[in-house]
Amino acid sequence: MTGPTTVVDRGRVLAWALWDWGSAAYHAVILTFVFSVYLTDAVGDGSPAASAALGYAIGGAGLVIALLAPVIGQRADAAGRRKLSTGVWTACTIASMAALFAIRDDPGYLWPGLVLLAVGSVVAELAQVSYNAMLAQVSTPATIGRVSGFGWAMGYVGGIVLLLVVYYGFVAGEGATAGLVGLPRDDGFNVRAVALVAAAWFLLFALPLLLLVPEAPPAAGRSARLGMVAAYRALGADLVALYREDRHTVYFLGASALFRDGLAAIFTVGSVLAVGVYGIGAGDVLLFGVAANVVAAAGAIAGGRLEDRVGPKPVIMGSLLGMIAAALVLLVVSGPLMFWVFGLALVLFVGPAQSSSRTFLARLAPPGREGQLFGLYATTGRAVSFLAPTLFGLFVSLFGTQRAGIVGIVLVLVAGLLALWPVRPPIVVARAG
Repeated sequence: MTGPTTVVDRGRVLAWALWDWGSAAYHAVILTFVFSVYLTDAVGDGSPAASAALGYAIGGAGLVIALLAPVIGQRADAAGRRKLSTGVWTACTIASMAALFAIRDDPGYLWPGLVLLAVGSVVAELAQVSYNAMLAQVSTPATIGRVSGFGWAMGYVGGIVLLLVVYYGFVAGEGATAGLVGLPRDDGFNVRAVALVAAAWFLLFALPLLLLVPEAPPAAGRSARLGMVAAYRALGADLVALYREDRHTVYFLGASALFRDGLAAIFTVGSVLAVGVYGIGAGDVLLFGVAANVVAAAGAIAGGRLEDRVGPKPVIMGSLLGMIAAALVLLVVSGPLMFWVFGLALVLFVGPAQSSSRTFLARLAPPGREGQLFGLYATTGRAVSFLAPTLFGLFVSLFGTQRAGIVGIVLVLVAGLLALWPVRPPIVVARAG
């Protein structure tokens, strides 16, 4: 196929991908490496109760997302307001990030901080639903794989850059002041300032998408004024129709929920294993995180290019096999060097699996229903998000060693691989040239 189906506006692609770059401010800095640690270790005095409270807060956020995501996506499709929806939820995310500056290093601020973190998790995920649906607006059937891979890579690289900025600028060093900026550590001021920097970062890099990418037209035949209850009724009817029209889309949603849970668990427990099993120094974990993001970004770009030739399913299945193999090796080796080698080998396959999973659904989605399906994508992922962490903990408890937890993650990846095996792949339009 030639003509408009093989041509993309590179400026719009870049504007769209810069949102991924900016969103790393929340996912990498606030939720994963900096502010969640500040809440549990500093504000919560490092108590097990504080860590448990963090789990309850994020778990509650996941439940809210599971309930809201499909309807939010559906209504954005119907109204032709994907970009507006992305902008509104992005603004809410940025506001929740900036509000974290008020969370002082005092146990009385633990729950207010956790509530803000949970709210941020909800609105960030809802923004991601509409953002993912916009992928079809900036790509073509022949280029959707590489565009998605480029977006994932931008997210990884954005996380690398900002993590290095906040670490060396606001966190590193000893004494009363922190980092090159020299902010005081008292009352957690330097870490609270990181929340403001992260919020400003996300705002700056979200603007190009809002200014340069046009809005999608309303979906034909859909009301933009459905109430919440009516929207769920329409969603139920759409699910039944979707199953009747193409049940493989429903099968893919289930399979991807499994293997995406395994992917998430890799990042969730990776630093725990690095320190507790393989002897990586606590200060070197951040350096490994930077290297892992670089490798995952390279994998996402390479996987996206390969996908445009062979389709998303072979890329996902090959990536899952690669991750399973690397994890099994990690199960038996020891020492920092082995973790660096096989840990990076494992995350090399994470980027392609994430990117091609997104494009698999985008290729399957009927025009005008991308937001609804990406809402379901978020919901199904949240529905089993407990599985890999629970199995990790179960195997650790059964065998009395953290290393055994790897088996739990491997089982989830294998289940996802087996569930994906019979799913019919979408049609891939060959790229011209």
